[in-house]
Amino acid sequence: MPATVIPITGRKQGTYVLLESCLPERPSRNIGVLLLDPASGRAWVRLRQRYDDCAGPDDAEVLDALEAHIQACLAESGAEPWLQSMEDSLSNAVRVSERQTVAVDAFSRVLDRLFDEHVEKVPVAPFRTHVPLYSLRAAAGGLGEEMESAAEDWVRAPEGMRLSPDLFVAHVEGHSMEPRIPDGSLNLFRLHPAGSRQGKILLIQRFGVLDETARYTVKRYTSIKVSTSEDEWRHERIRLEPLNPEFEAWDVAPEDFAVVAEWLRVIE
Repeated sequence: MPATVIPITGRKQGTYVLLESCLPERPSRNIGVLLLDPASGRAWVRLRQRYDDCAGPDDAEVLDALEAHIQACLAESGAEPWLQSMEDSLSNAVRVSERQTVAVDAFSRVLDRLFDEHVEKVPVAPFRTHVPLYSLRAAAGGLGEEMESAAEDWVRAPEGMRLSPDLFVAHVEGHSMEPRIPDGSLNLFRLHPAGSRQGKILLIQRFGVLDETARYTVKRYTSIKVSTSEDEWRHERIRLEPLNPEFEAWDVAPEDFAVVAEWLRVIE
C-alpha cells in the first residue's frame, strides 16, 4: 500500500515505569518516566530538570546527574536487562513503580504525555517548543490562522530546531518509503513548500480518490519539462516514486493532485 498520513492510532504497545524520590524527611515525589519498546528493546527516559522543591542541595546534585547516568546505562546494558537490575537494586532513596502497559503511536510523544500526567505539566509554547499534530483534513486544508485550534495535539519539537507556523507533524503509515521513513513513524512536514519540487519527498493529496486512506500519500516527486516557447514550458511527465523498490511508481497529470507539504525529517 502507499505511504499515507494518518491520525493517532496507538498500534504499538509500550511498557513504562515511574521513578520516585523517597528521601528522608521529604515528601515522596515522582521524578521521571522510563518507557520501553518491548519489540525493539529501545528505551526512552525523561526526568525532572529541577529538584530544589523535593531534595536538599546534596541530594539534588545527585538527582541532577541521574538522567545522564540512566542514558549511559541503557546504552551499555540494554533496556530490559538494566530495568531488571534497577528494579532489584535501587536504593530506598529512588524507587521504581510496577510496570504498566500503554498504547503507543510514537514513543517520544507518549513519554511526554506520561511525564505530564505523572510527574509535572510542561507548558506548551506553540511554534516555540512544540508543533501541532494534524489530522488529514487539517493538514490538507492549510489552515493559516486556525492552525492552533485544528491541532489534535502538540508535540515537542527536536532540540535546536528553529520553528515556524508552517511546520506540523503527522504519522506516515506503509512501507513504500522505507527505510528512510519507517512504517508508523512520526514525521515533520512544512506546509506549501516554495521553489522547485524536483527530487523532494512530498505529501500529496490525490483528487478523484474515494478511499480516504489512499487520498494522501508521501512520495518523491520527479518531473520532466519541455519548452513550448521562449518563456513557456509544460510538464511532459510527473512521476510519484516510492523509495522502497518493492513498490511501483506512477505517473500523474497536474490536475490530478496537489502538493500539501514537504517532508523534512523523521522525528521518531
